[in-house]
Amino acid sequence: MKPRSTTTVWRHRDVLWLLVRRDLTLKYQQSFLGYIWSLVEPLVLALIYWFVFGVLYTTKIGVGGGAYPLFLICGLFPWMWANSSMSESANALTSQSRLITTMKVPRELFPIGRVLGRFAEFVAGLPVLAVFALIYSGHFGLSWLAMPLAVVMQMALLVGIALILAPLTVMMRDVARMVRLVQRMLFYATPILYPLAKVTESGAPEWVKNIYLANPLVGIFQLYHAMFFPEEMPSLSLLGVSAFGCFGVLALGWWTFRRLEPAVLKEL
Repeated sequence: MKPRSTTTVWRHRDVLWLLVRRDLTLKYQQSFLGYIWSLVEPLVLALIYWFVFGVLYTTKIGVGGGAYPLFLICGLFPWMWANSSMSESANALTSQSRLITTMKVPRELFPIGRVLGRFAEFVAGLPVLAVFALIYSGHFGLSWLAMPLAVVMQMALLVGIALILAPLTVMMRDVARMVRLVQRMLFYATPILYPLAKVTESGAPEWVKNIYLANPLVGIFQLYHAMFFPEEMPSLSLLGVSAFGCFGVLALGWWTFRRLEPAVLKEL
């Protein structure tokens, strides 16, 4: 099989956008609230976690310790993008087998399309994030520049994961169940509900902290939180570890997809 370059995928970007639009249309065509559902879930989760950790356990962060709901929203919206991308990209090939075997386009487009579709939902939620920032007197300043970097890193990480999960799910159907378990672990092993200081200043062994900080999502979510809470800005070392992990996973995903593609096509 003739190897493809990333420029080949870029030349088919029109097909990629078509797949994303079709995915979003099919997802919401019979839904009364449509895209609003992509906002409802993180908002409801934020309400639940605020009650449990903000009221019952009185977690405080930000000015006067009263901006915890904003802290939650900063983490939950990008987490929904990550969580949905991993779930849906795992089935990106098995659920579109007819298109994949008939269309003469790079097959990488199908899992990448799932990641971009969930990114569109993430973008749709940014106005809600801005409203919460106004309500809780969020910090507006140069720290907002952290967001584009966080998005680029998260996109690279999720595309890499999608390119790994999609072909593996075709070969081993148990992968989808394993993904759900890993997602639950990642949610609590990432500073979404709590500030990173809760981990770094804890009495956990150093090797546990090092494993925790090796998670690329840690640096990404610190960047999101730093938009409104400058004290959460990750150190250069943590940022370097996260960036290396994100683009390393992207490279591994591209290589894995190319190696497994012939076997995947036979299986489909």
